[in-house]
Amino acid sequence: MTTLYTSDHEWLSIEGDVATIGITDYAQQQLGDVVFVELPKVGRTLKKAEAAAVVESVKAASDVYAPISGEVLEANEALAAEPALVNSDAGGKAWFFKMKIADKNELGGLMDEAAYKAHTA
Repeated sequence: MTTLYTSDHEWLSIEGDVATIGITDYAQQQLGDVVFVELPKVGRTLKKAEAAAVVESVKAASDVYAPISGEVLEANEALAAEPALVNSDAGGKAWFFKMKIADKNELGGLMDEAAYKAHTA
């Protein structure tokens, strides 16, 4: 399993041709207490950089972008029921959606953990 990051603070955990997407711990710290999450519909086809989900906190509402192109396979309904999971486990249980990777070449423009840490420093 490989984990990659975007400059917009999304993470992708890749297993085969499926990517699980969420927001980073850094992003949830910037947002503050998360109060609402809107997830993409299963079956929706997303283009790279398209707004896929919305996360609202007491401070602001932010779009979560598709880091790559593909079809939404699953949405994390637990997150819709308990948005505060984003604050307690952003890199784990608080994943937003899973998608089938349309073009693995799009992964080339993403950062590994070291590059992401440097980006947020």
